[in-house]
Amino acid sequence: MDAHARLEPRAAAILGALLADAASLGLHWLYDPERIAQIEKNRGLVFLQPDASDYADTRGYFAHGAKTAGDASAYGEISWLMLRHLAQHQAFNRVQYQAEYCTHFGPGGAYIGYVDSPTRQTLHRLLTLKPEEFPEISGADDDQFSALAALPPLVATHTGSQQSLAGKVELVVRLTHDNDMAIAAAQYTSAVLWQVLDGDPVTQALKDALPHAGQTLAPLVEEALSAARLDSAALAKRFGSACHVPEGVPIIAHLAQHVSDYRSAIEENIRIGGDSCGRSIMLGAIVAASTAQRQELSGGIPLVWMARYRKLVAAAEACARL
Repeated sequence: MDAHARLEPRAAAILGALLADAASLGLHWLYDPERIAQIEKNRGLVFLQPDASDYADTRGYFAHGAKTAGDASAYGEISWLMLRHLAQHQAFNRVQYQAEYCTHFGPGGAYIGYVDSPTRQTLHRLLTLKPEEFPEISGADDDQFSALAALPPLVATHTGSQQSLAGKVELVVRLTHDNDMAIAAAQYTSAVLWQVLDGDPVTQALKDALPHAGQTLAPLVEEALSAARLDSAALAKRFGSACHVPEGVPIIAHLAQHVSDYRSAIEENIRIGGDSCGRSIMLGAIVAASTAQRQELSGGIPLVWMARYRKLVAAAEACARL
């Protein structure tokens, strides 16, 4: 990709998700904003090598000791898996995707790293079955952020109506997360991304998509959107910064509303701490798509960031096959 490349918005959404996750990996699950500020002053925020000493004597969970700067978290691997699936098959195939999911994340698979509870439970249900026996609902009753990780490629390649997209989103999410809160978060964020890709301003999309968020999540998102200025740290204290979508989706909406450029949105998300990788997938997709709609180079994604993402060539080739 040359220095003057312009990404089509749908490709920007996909790469925006993948790059945001990889950029956030080094400080993922560090819950101490003051420690993060110290690290930023000395070494920066993005594409840091995971280092256990950054987590010493403070709130956090060091999960990525086997990773190298530029790698993806498990969230990014799910997004990549869906991208690869759609590029290979040119449409979503439930049974084939479930089989690929088992192959990628299961014993002996390509993925090496932390595996969260809904992934473990999904694998437990599927690995004992033949593909022809895979149920339509194979997920865990869990609302963690891995529920949203497959959405950017799914939304970006959808060619039907928004109503048919909603059905596809529910099908995909219940493969790993059979949980109504996870479904509500997926429907809201996918509707926002869909509307942005359709040309709507992101601020309008964030509000217009609220009916898709459901009775519990919608008021939380509305509260986050009502803040007149960027105050993500205060919202993190209000909602939390852990792995559950009721905590992170309001923060995603707030950041997307107030931070229009990709770099600033992803860096501010990292500063909040906690499950920064989990929030980054849909945040990165939405902001990159919105930026690309404004005809900015590479969807606003810094080219130096692209150079540091270890799967950039494979991801770009997959996007080209969609």
